[in-house]
Amino acid sequence: MEQLWTHFPAFLLIFARIASFFAAMPLFSYRTVPASYKIGLAFFFSWILFLAVPKPTLSLNDVYMLLVFKEVLVGLALGLLAATIMAAVQIAGGLIDFQIGFAIANVIDPQTGAQSPLLGQYLHSLALLLLLALDGHHLLLDGMFYSYQWLPLDGWPHIADGRAVDYAVRAFAAMFVVAVQMAAPFVGSLFLVDVALGIIARAVPQMNIFAVGFSLKTVTAFLLLFAAIGGILFSARELFQLMFASLREFMRLLGGA
Repeated sequence: MEQLWTHFPAFLLIFARIASFFAAMPLFSYRTVPASYKIGLAFFFSWILFLAVPKPTLSLNDVYMLLVFKEVLVGLALGLLAATIMAAVQIAGGLIDFQIGFAIANVIDPQTGAQSPLLGQYLHSLALLLLLALDGHHLLLDGMFYSYQWLPLDGWPHIADGRAVDYAVRAFAAMFVVAVQMAAPFVGSLFLVDVALGIIARAVPQMNIFAVGFSLKTVTAFLLLFAAIGGILFSARELFQLMFASLREFMRLLGGA
């Protein structure tokens, strides 16, 4: 018990990083997860890490308050980086919705409370289920354990050289590249449908091409989605690998390695 109270400031630092990570990362940060579950999970996972990571002897002073602020910022940065990369699925769905004509009909995402495109919300839900099926949430928690090897409790992040910030910006740009790559087959196919409808409109002016075109593009889009859902899930798996690699590299750069 005496050892526990001696290292209690270190436990608070671990809890600050884990709780802030849970507050921003995909899946655990959603509104559908009760706050009591988030706090309890963060507490017990922090307790496990407290028993596993090196614990420096700290005192409650002004420097300690800066360490708490540092841990909160590190946890939020890691969680936001993971959530940003996962947003590629929703962006790809938004691009497809825009090409189909569904962009005007957004829905409220119950997980985040924000408006989301129809196919974007559908593909994002599938990606989350795939993340759980592949034990991706376990890898995220495992990454938090190894983050203390790169940036210990009494260490300070190396941001003066700008490498970590530059890598975060490049990861943000890579998210858009992945989103465009996921949506490119659908957008290209629907563009060919638009070209065909334009040719029909020129050949048969009497036809109401707008009424026919919307139904034709909707049917075509759902057929393409049915045929290519496996490829989308394969791309989502590659997106998970990008997310894990980005988190690992970002923590390495923060640690100054």
